[in-house]
Amino acid sequence: MKLLSNRLMMIVIIIISVIGYIVSCTRDNDLIVPIQTTKPPIINHGNAVLLPGSMTAGDTSQWKFDKVHSGVLWSTNYVGAAGLLTGRFNQFGIHDVTDAKMQNYSTTGQPLLDTSWAFYENEPSKTYFSGYVQINTSNTGEPGRDAGCYISTMGTTAIITGTQNLTATNIAKIKTTEVTFDTESNDYIVKLNLTWKGTLPEPLTKSLIGRLKYIPRATPQTGGYDVFGLQLSFQFNCRDYGITSTNISDKVDIVVNANFNNK
Repeated sequence: MKLLSNRLMMIVIIIISVIGYIVSCTRDNDLIVPIQTTKPPIINHGNAVLLPGSMTAGDTSQWKFDKVHSGVLWSTNYVGAAGLLTGRFNQFGIHDVTDAKMQNYSTTGQPLLDTSWAFYENEPSKTYFSGYVQINTSNTGEPGRDAGCYISTMGTTAIITGTQNLTATNIAKIKTTEVTFDTESNDYIVKLNLTWKGTLPEPLTKSLIGRLKYIPRATPQTGGYDVFGLQLSFQFNCRDYGITSTNISDKVDIVVNANFNNK
């Protein structure tokens, strides 16, 4: 009888020990702090103020648009679902092209000064820019397509050698309306207007939102001058502008890589 009592007591002690172990493990797990897998962005805006001035060569306080090392790129899905169709515009500029300036220019260089911009790194409300592309200068690397069906599809006219065509039928323009800080990064959120005729009877203006990235001022290895960059990206719906071709998707992505120097 005594032996049986001892065995029962031993079983009770074992059960109590197991329960205590389980409870203690559960409490330990409750105290575990989850590992933070993502860190909040480190946002640090400097005080750079970058302005074009009168673009006087040799004046290092005046910044010049470096078109040779800049580009306006576009991309869209082929037939709306397949791989990307991509290209760039050979002729573009940073100028507020008013109605009076929308004409043909007999020149092979920039028809208008690239001075319609200002960048304030820490005061985005003062930052602004206006720009344009010549639609008929799209370059996909396929000359037959660029000078063929593309012209009629985009509602424009063929290139005339020695002429920069800034008429309503051949120019798409952007103009900022507001630039603010992006709260999640060092970039900026840009509200802008896109004006383009496409195949419509008259040019249409649509309000869009884009992202602006500042590539900080630096001195290249060659020395003697400084450089900086601005990268703008946005998307628009080409159907808004009367483009009906089923070879391209509704959405067209634009990336503007603008480089500047103070030579």
